[in-house]
Amino acid sequence: MVLEVALLDVKQGQQQAFEAAFTEAQSIISGMSGYLSHQLQKCIEKDNRYVLLVNWETLADHQVGFRQSAEYLQWRDLLHHFYETFPEVEHFTALYPNEVA
Repeated sequence: MVLEVALLDVKQGQQQAFEAAFTEAQSIISGMSGYLSHQLQKCIEKDNRYVLLVNWETLADHQVGFRQSAEYLQWRDLLHHFYETFPEVEHFTALYPNEVA
């Protein structure tokens, strides 16, 4: 499993519109091959900052399957105009299981 982490800085005053657009956009990403789950979290200290966490089966599911799809174009049209700067996106893999010994 691969965790995509995207730091999203939304233009001031556009937070509610962004959240509404994300409500629609999340159905796009959740229908993609290799998609496992996602969360959108809002920063407490900076009210226009969000972090998007998406679990994918493989890195290629995100970078090729999603990013090179027609669905990505819909995603981009719904969301990208809200960003102050293009989001920083990184991918992570777990080193330790999510279990308590």
